Amino acid sequence: MFMTTIQGPAIFLAQFMGDQAPFNSLESICRWAASLGYVGVQIPSWDSRLIDLEKAAESQAYCDDLRGRVEACGVRITELSTHLQGQLVAVHPAYDLMFDAFAPAHLHGNPAGRTEWAIQTLKQAAKASRNLGLNAHATFSGALIWHTVYPWPQRPKGLVDAAFAELARRWRPILDAFDEAGVDLCYEIHPGEDLHDGVSFERFLKATGNHPRCRILYDPSHFVLQQLDYLQYIDFYHEHIKMFHVKDAEFNATGRSGVYGGFQDWVDRPGRFRSLGDGQVDFKSIFSKLAQYGYDGWAVLEWECCIKDAEQGAREGAPFIRERIITVTEKAFDDFAGGAVDAALLNKIIGL
Repeated sequence: MFMTTIQGPAIFLAQFMGDQAPFNSLESICRWAASLGYVGVQIPSWDSRLIDLEKAAESQAYCDDLRGRVEACGVRITELSTHLQGQLVAVHPAYDLMFDAFAPAHLHGNPAGRTEWAIQTLKQAAKASRNLGLNAHATFSGALIWHTVYPWPQRPKGLVDAAFAELARRWRPILDAFDEAGVDLCYEIHPGEDLHDGVSFERFLKATGNHPRCRILYDPSHFVLQQLDYLQYIDFYHEHIKMFHVKDAEFNATGRSGVYGGFQDWVDRPGRFRSLGDGQVDFKSIFSKLAQYGYDGWAVLEWECCIKDAEQGAREGAPFIRERIITVTEKAFDDFAGGAVDAALLNKIIGL
């Protein structure tokens, strides 16, 4: 098996953008990230302070300038993200009011228009990624039947198949646009999305006709909260994993609350996200497995912690990731005891 060294450390900028310097402009936040030891930044495409997605889709010159501005600060663009826009590709009416804020104001209260806008935005993201020289893109799948995840009342027969057929129908033109651009579309497998575990990803992949650009953004924190084996997940799906969010989490069930969390705030939930090193995720084993299977993408910090300050988490994150990236070996440890291939010797050992 061909092994490769993971790239990084990188940082997802979404949770760090703000109104105060250095978090309020592209150059200042990129210089801040570089000062902490990051070598890459993942850019949320919905923040106009970082990127004009429509212009990036149309103008190679704009993308060349954007890439140059970022690299002049000491980091590279790793990927673009359309998590918020991807969510709007498929929204059940029960969530219309809460997800309206993800769309432009003129589309609030217009679910059909919002969905069409999201689809077109994803297609722009495919072109923008190509123009920036990127090979992977991050998004959410959206959800049509998340409200039925626990089957009570029981799901009518055929509901799941019908929902995944519709989800695939909406996403296939987007996947085709990413295929035309030569970019993998990586769905973050995430509770709240119809793609929330391995089986649901398999259902969607099959519904898309095993589309070659349908890929996975692997984030073990979401599997800790579901009590899913996040290491075996890599064994099952490593061929599909093209992006990696390095995010920690913990799960401490009590006699009062478990996986569903009792509607509590994050700090009081049994399952909660933590800064790197403060949770329960076995990152040593994750980095080993990804290296073993030849993952050649980026290790990107996504910070979401209900206890620790974001800036402290970012400072600690770069060395945490760097210390766990494995420089893969180019030779076997016992090569010293071997020799050149000798066909006659091999035949003798075999008994021929």
